[in-house]
Amino acid sequence: MKYKLTRLRNSLRLIVVPMPTLESVTVTVWVGVGSRYEAKMVSGLSHFLEHMVFKGSKKRPSAKKISEAIDSFGGEFNASTSKEWTNFYIKARAAKLSTAMDVLSDMVLAPLLKPEDIEREKGVILEEMAMYEDTPIAKIEDYFERLIFKGNSLGRDIVGDQDSVKSIGQRDFIDYRDKNYSPENIVITIAGGVSFKKASELTKRYFSAIKVRPKANYRKFVYGKVCPKVLLKSKKIEQAHLVLGFFGNPRKHKLRYAEALLSTILGGGMSSRMFTEVREKRGLAYAVKTSSEHFVDCGYLATYAGVDLKRIDEAIKVILEQYFGLTQGRFPISKKEFKKAKEFVKGHLALALEDTNDVNGFFGIRELLDKEIETPDEVYKKIDKVEVDEVVSVAKSLFVPRKLNLAIIGPYKESAHFESLLA
Repeated sequence: MKYKLTRLRNSLRLIVVPMPTLESVTVTVWVGVGSRYEAKMVSGLSHFLEHMVFKGSKKRPSAKKISEAIDSFGGEFNASTSKEWTNFYIKARAAKLSTAMDVLSDMVLAPLLKPEDIEREKGVILEEMAMYEDTPIAKIEDYFERLIFKGNSLGRDIVGDQDSVKSIGQRDFIDYRDKNYSPENIVITIAGGVSFKKASELTKRYFSAIKVRPKANYRKFVYGKVCPKVLLKSKKIEQAHLVLGFFGNPRKHKLRYAEALLSTILGGGMSSRMFTEVREKRGLAYAVKTSSEHFVDCGYLATYAGVDLKRIDEAIKVILEQYFGLTQGRFPISKKEFKKAKEFVKGHLALALEDTNDVNGFFGIRELLDKEIETPDEVYKKIDKVEVDEVVSVAKSLFVPRKLNLAIIGPYKESAHFESLLA
């Protein structure tokens, strides 16, 4: 998969990935700012701003006008906010790329941010918070991150909290955009049925006017006292939800592909170790998976499970047994298992890259956060080069008892019992 990276005169970066067989195209605006950049008193501001760009812009002064403009060419549009980036995209027929970029640039660069729209949208976001609170499978990861990143902005929810959202006003949005929406902090990705020449011309037309501003920074995560910790959210529900894992590595760690294979072997599919031991052999959970999360300066590897209320202790013990059994050599990685893990990772990436939105994500996040791009072929080759001893080495560096963290949502009163399981 070929791509071309260039910079506009104002330092905005453009990545074009031509996919000539496609009649569709996706254009995405990536901004290198997310919830970890926010002050506590306005936490949730990045996510709130994501909502506000759809409420009206300079050329299209209402949500209805924006929707009508996109519907007029059958486009799809959406946005996402993470702890380190925010994005906005439109997917359209390739012949309508110019119109799509006109709409998208207008939304992102010239949102009206009307006070009455801000006040109205607060209610929507508060309802969104309530929805997640009532959905433990979606909320448990927030509690886990709140536990391991306590005291740092990474530990705060992306949506913020009720008090912070209620306090946000128009001036907060304006100041935030002035600090962070600088061309040096923006990457535009365009993938699909488009040539580099056309993509470049349209990007210059619609995004050259952004003024250069100083880039804001975030507070790096610093490990404090590292010891086993438990966060229990007592809630009357019919199934317990838990995330059990360890502090991990940052995005560009030299053994990141070995870590990807490690999480795949443990819980990356229906034939993985966690799925087999927790669900198939013991019937402790319907859903169980292991995955890694990486930020620019830190990360974690953890296992999620939704388990029987009365058998949560057994589930925790089985998960721990899989972690430490691997590092202690009791559960060695076989050649067959290792080969399967490599093909699993490569196969999932290949399938994802059939969608132009995911192609934009592959290239955009790498350029935005890593400041370097690997092609899919380069990733495949690096995965193939990983040796078993590298995976075991990563496991031994991560799976240290004092680095354990456990978050639980369930109808339990005290966390002391669960702390004893980690001792």
